[in-house]
Amino acid sequence: MNSIHEANPDSTPLVLIVDDSKFVHRLLATRLRSESIKIHSEYDGKGGFEFAKSQTPALIMLDLDMPIMDGFETLRALKDDPVTKDVPVIVLSGSSTTQDKVTAFDLGAVDFVTKPFELTELRARIRVSLQLHAALQMLSQKAMIDGLTGLYNRSMFDQRWQEEYERCVRHKHPMSLVMLDIDHFKSINDGYGHPAGDSVIAGISKMISTEIRKTDIACRYGGEEFSVILPDTTPEDAFAICERIRVECEQTVWPNHPGRSVTISIGIAGTSTQVTVGADKWLEQADRNLYSAKNSGRNQTRMTDSAGESQGLSQAG
Repeated sequence: MNSIHEANPDSTPLVLIVDDSKFVHRLLATRLRSESIKIHSEYDGKGGFEFAKSQTPALIMLDLDMPIMDGFETLRALKDDPVTKDVPVIVLSGSSTTQDKVTAFDLGAVDFVTKPFELTELRARIRVSLQLHAALQMLSQKAMIDGLTGLYNRSMFDQRWQEEYERCVRHKHPMSLVMLDIDHFKSINDGYGHPAGDSVIAGISKMISTEIRKTDIACRYGGEEFSVILPDTTPEDAFAICERIRVECEQTVWPNHPGRSVTISIGIAGTSTQVTVGADKWLEQADRNLYSAKNSGRNQTRMTDSAGESQGLSQAG
């Protein structure tokens, strides 16, 4: 399962320094060399804001007195943007006035360091800010995880679906959306008890996780229903993935009810080229395909490419 932010895929925190002084950049790069961080330099507020939006750093060190966009304007833009609003910002300033400090904190800065700064103290402040950011990210991610399956929950699906849809529109890459539902699930709970039903939900979630990539987003959509966002994946490729999951589920012997097989129905909607429908319509198409699979006998996969231009269907023999 992938992380909430993919901009910096390794574990080394990315620190963005935004300051119009090349001396400050050289000084910090030299003195922070021993820290376990990556540093990126921008020399004005506009460039810093655009970089932060595209890369989502773990920490921003922001000067106040800069051309194009000053530090306060940049800080306000960072905190107003949903992509960057949670990134901690340490303000660096030659000013030590109380009003500047109050304004910086009111706008959302986590710390204020006056130039010329004492490097040992600055390193300590950076470490504390990074530790706090990591802890908040962990708490945020846990709030987005379904406890039974370990997959993302519905709230996370809603967030990531909008993000991935916008990325697909922007880059014109293929993408597929999968909706998957367990057939006759109520009869499992009624006949064998809720622990047996939970075991089936957890087992199918593992099948899904095994088949998809780290960059894919698998979610427990609600109850016995799952959703999977497959970026850079054509509907035909998504169909092949889903068929492997469907067949594995059909062939699985469940310890709590070895004589009772479990099947799933799957709906896929996607595009091989550019996007032709809105995000809500895309989701509706995947949902319609799921219910078409159920109404046509269950244990099958229904797929459409580009809002119905081509179709795929599977069914157990």
